[in-house]
Amino acid sequence: MLEFDEFRKYLKRRGKKSHVVEDLISRCRVFAEFLQQKRKTNIDDGTKEDLEAFYEAIKHKTTGVNNDLRAISLYYRFKSRSELLDYASSLREQRISVKRQPFKLRDFRGVKREYVKLLEEHGIVTVGQMLERGKTPRDRKELSEKLGIPLESILEYVKLSDLSRLGAIKSVRARLYFDAGVDTPGKMASWNPDELRKMLISYVKRSGFDGIAPLPKELKNAIETAKKVKRVVEYDKADA
Repeated sequence: MLEFDEFRKYLKRRGKKSHVVEDLISRCRVFAEFLQQKRKTNIDDGTKEDLEAFYEAIKHKTTGVNNDLRAISLYYRFKSRSELLDYASSLREQRISVKRQPFKLRDFRGVKREYVKLLEEHGIVTVGQMLERGKTPRDRKELSEKLGIPLESILEYVKLSDLSRLGAIKSVRARLYFDAGVDTPGKMASWNPDELRKMLISYVKRSGFDGIAPLPKELKNAIETAKKVKRVVEYDKADA
């Protein structure tokens, strides 16, 4: 039986309390046993396909799945297996996002209420619905023509919705990034956190934006998420 002694020391160095450490190790043991019994491999040699198979086996549990994925991601962080760390974290984020209260278009700062009302009347209330109905240039053009909403406004709401998938980016943050020109996950992913913070501080000061630039940790998390998040919107080259 794998004892995870070095992993235990690693977790304690990270400041985890003893009961948390033992819970994380217990969850990793379950994963390791699954790999040995069902995949004929061990946890250190695991692949994305192995992790996906484990997730398929546990995803219907009513509780504990997020903690299982957190334990696995921490183990692969300890092992410097970045591809599996990222994949476990991505599965966990996707699961959490499904359970979050859907964010509504009307809650974004700076959107035109008359346009949002028209969208709502046609069943487009949340960011998920906006992304689904406006995912391609053709979709956005048809929606614009059907509802009489300017195409640039449709694109704006799609981009705000797309940005909202990057963690804690909602009303004010999405508006700040959009107005400052970092208006898609692809653009966010191209930035260095320190340089982006400098740019946003300058933009807020120059424009009089009613808000402050995000702190370094928040920006780092947003950029890392942007690099990993699945692309769901097709943009024209000039918009991407």
